[in-house]
Amino acid sequence: MGYIMDLRKVFGSRPLILTGAGVIVINEKDEILMQKRRDNGFWDFPAGSMELGESFEECARREVFEESGLVCGELELFVTRSGKDTFYEYPNGDQGYVAGLIYICRDYSGEMKVQEEEVIEQAFFPIDKLPKGVAPAKTDIIAKLKERLNKE
Repeated sequence: MGYIMDLRKVFGSRPLILTGAGVIVINEKDEILMQKRRDNGFWDFPAGSMELGESFEECARREVFEESGLVCGELELFVTRSGKDTFYEYPNGDQGYVAGLIYICRDYSGEMKVQEEEVIEQAFFPIDKLPKGVAPAKTDIIAKLKERLNKE
């Protein structure tokens, strides 16, 4: 998060537009990868802020690899996020509005590992048996994913 940290040095905790990407990694059993975040204790999927010069896909792939150790193959655009409903205040008081893309990835490789700076634990879960404490901002995405998986 070098770019965002640099902006925070200038603007402090004031709201920023946080451009980024996330990935819903789905295994062969249709389970999704969820991570318990260290900063807020919520369960979420791999995601993060874009660095200067990155594309959305590059950001998505980097975040998945950094946070989980997995390497994404094909990414499918699933959801776009922006607007007043994406406001978030971090536990440290930093504020932002997310403008980002969420991808689905079923094509991945690598050995799963936890990036301990940002993630407490991670595992694949059935969509109907997600752990308690899913990030509130992601409940609408989870609902759309359930609908989609039920149609497949």
